[in-house]
Amino acid sequence: MIEGMGDTMLAGRLDLDKREFGVEEVPIPVPGPGEVRIAVAAAGVCLSDLHLIDGTLPGTGRVTLGHEVSGTIEALGPDVPEHLTTGLRVTLQAGQSCDVCDRCLRRLPCRRLRVRGVHYDGGWAEYALARADTVVPIPDDLPFDQAAIIPDAVSTPYAAVVATARVRPASSAGVWGAGGLGVHGLQVLRLAGAAPIVAIDPLPAARERALSFGADFALDPAAADFGERIGAWTDGRGLDFAFDFAGYAAVREQAAGVLAAHGAMVLTGLTDAPLHLPDSTGLSVRGQRILGHFGSSGEHVLELVTLARYGRLDLSRSISAHIPLAEADRAVKQLAEKSGNPIRLILVP
Repeated sequence: MIEGMGDTMLAGRLDLDKREFGVEEVPIPVPGPGEVRIAVAAAGVCLSDLHLIDGTLPGTGRVTLGHEVSGTIEALGPDVPEHLTTGLRVTLQAGQSCDVCDRCLRRLPCRRLRVRGVHYDGGWAEYALARADTVVPIPDDLPFDQAAIIPDAVSTPYAAVVATARVRPASSAGVWGAGGLGVHGLQVLRLAGAAPIVAIDPLPAARERALSFGADFALDPAAADFGERIGAWTDGRGLDFAFDFAGYAAVREQAAGVLAAHGAMVLTGLTDAPLHLPDSTGLSVRGQRILGHFGSSGEHVLELVTLARYGRLDLSRSISAHIPLAEADRAVKQLAEKSGNPIRLILVP
């Protein structure tokens, strides 16, 4: 029991078998060996959370949602490294390695990565447990809400741009979807020197926002002259990189149609729809690539904390609203309906 408090807390829990979500009273977790307990200050609401609730993403059992989490270390379990102390401001990696697969044993990226808020309890709660190697200290001048979204909303597009695509300066790039992932992809592409950068989104407000986040041009995917305009902006070459941050089959077909020779389409948005390419022979002849992308690595979060700290990335505009944890269902509904065109909604205990 925490002194002066009861032994329960609020948590946003999902029954993955029934797809039933609600905020409940649950026991406050006790940190085990190598774990710390975080007093949660902020937790992001992501489209992946909605996909878990609606069944688009698979899963079984019951889990506390939330993989974008920041707060303060409040309690230490046994055998925690000395650099982790109570009162330390931190953000949490969105997942953790299994520590038993052949790649983990060779200190390579895990083959069976476990995701916070999917495979184990996440941060839509007043308190959350974290394994010591998933804890990332943050500077005092980085607000908790901005720090919370770094491990997915920012690090996923960051890794897609710098690690999977390896974008070089003066490469042309298209970004489908100017939402929670896409706007940060635009910022990272700008930082990487991509030019021109084209944002594609059906919502006028999202296109306007994309221009303020670094896009050189913004385009409605339903525009009758879509291909012609992409060609004009790229001197007839097409896009060197096409990033799907939306997760729709139609996006991928459209992106393939405006891809430059030797260009790459990067699939970051998640969908269970099949991938259909009208001209697969052309893709081979032109030397084009299709690259799958999911999440990020630990070093990407560390790099982004540094970039945010020194003002290379402005994440303040990414926080659309703060919503009490007790009203998490309202946040879920608001994101599902895109009410107010949010980038990231933040739950606050």
